[in-house]
Amino acid sequence: MNDFKISDMSPAERRDNAPLSRSDDKLHIAIIGSGSGAFAAAIRAVESGARVTMIERGTLGGTCVNIGCVPSKIMIQAAHIAHLRSTSPFDDGVSATPPQIDRKALFAQQQARVEELRQSKYQSILESFDDIDAVSGEARFLDDRTLEVHTGAGNRKLAFDRCLIATGASPAIPSIPGLADSPYWTSTEALESESIPDRLAVIGSSVVAVELAQAFARLGSQVTILARHTLLFHEDPAIGEMLTSIFRDENIEVLEYTEASRVDFANGEFALTTPNGELKADCLLVATGRDPNTRKIGLEAIGVKTGKNVAVIVDDQMQTSVPGVYAVGDCTNQPQFVYVAAAAGTRAAINMTGGQASLDLRAMPAVIFTDPQVATAGTSEAEARDKGIEVETRLLDLANVPRALANFDTRGFIKLVAEKQSGRLIGVQAVAANAGDLIQTASLAIHQRMTVEDLANQLFPYLTMVEGLKLAAQTFTRDVKQLSCCAG
Repeated sequence: MNDFKISDMSPAERRDNAPLSRSDDKLHIAIIGSGSGAFAAAIRAVESGARVTMIERGTLGGTCVNIGCVPSKIMIQAAHIAHLRSTSPFDDGVSATPPQIDRKALFAQQQARVEELRQSKYQSILESFDDIDAVSGEARFLDDRTLEVHTGAGNRKLAFDRCLIATGASPAIPSIPGLADSPYWTSTEALESESIPDRLAVIGSSVVAVELAQAFARLGSQVTILARHTLLFHEDPAIGEMLTSIFRDENIEVLEYTEASRVDFANGEFALTTPNGELKADCLLVATGRDPNTRKIGLEAIGVKTGKNVAVIVDDQMQTSVPGVYAVGDCTNQPQFVYVAAAAGTRAAINMTGGQASLDLRAMPAVIFTDPQVATAGTSEAEARDKGIEVETRLLDLANVPRALANFDTRGFIKLVAEKQSGRLIGVQAVAANAGDLIQTASLAIHQRMTVEDLANQLFPYLTMVEGLKLAAQTFTRDVKQLSCCAG
């Protein structure tokens, strides 16, 4: 935080209890947090003529660049390269040579890129915009137009015209006896580890759990996952079933419907008590979701309505229940994705500065960076039925997709969900190599209210994975096994 650009204030203004705000005629927006949502909002707000004061209690840039998306995807890619060098479908012609893993060197490379991106995408923004001031400290609402900011110099009041809550989220820790007294990892410690444990136990079955479990396994750990239900149980069941099969093929042990009733740690070793006996591990990763960072910012002082885990409830314009107070990102009831936070931040800034913008999440794409990737957009079959929508679905095995055949890797599928009466595409789920790339095409098709017939009639380049969307759409009326290559 020492590299923050602090507001240009006179010595008198910087005394304890002095106001942090400057006197000018510009609309003043206070932003609590400094992640992607906060910065997207700050940039749009100053472009619209406002001035911004950003309060950050920790490291500039928030979760994504520092301890989330960026370092995890670097580690996952390194693990993918290690896996390809160890085994691939082409080993008969390209001999495999298992690599030596130097996690300390990989970590140094990872952190160098994190610091580079934090400087270029966050710190440099502060240096480029005179009307964005950053303050290191903890903010708390005194009333609906005033924050108290606790800084190293004491407590100061900050008056604002509008306020954006963008405080992010932190790992949720289950109340398992003995866990709190052990040196368990969250994703933060796992990504910062300079070594690869011989044995890693993972408690959790959602995005972070499956991504890091596979990465550590491919870098040399013997991994065991304890899943309270099944892997990715919030998704279409076919996704969890496919991923579980893939993981077991990679010697990752998946214990479904299994919870630890106790955790003990002694002599450098974890012992997890489970219904099937004791599980030993060198390290324990707890990845059971993330809770909003909202409990210490004084929401009760101004009456902001919250939901599950004290998530701030917002409407499609990012407005809270208190006029003039907005919220975006992982601290809200919106999906916890960095691009959702950034999009919400931009729209919140438009609304705070007199415009009108909303965020439509009906076709939202999402990606889980396992190998193969998991990607979804729109509505699942179960969600549609819960809403009373009569649907027709098709699931295309990748053995019917030419790109997958050429890759000698047919693990996965593409599933389409269509409204039965109209044929309109409302959802897509995929497990495939590069599923994260093909899902954007699916999202656009859903957003444009295309039917599966519309999708089947589009031109898709041959020998791409995205061509699988066209083939899946064709299965609504034809048997793709009876079609020639590139059948239009």
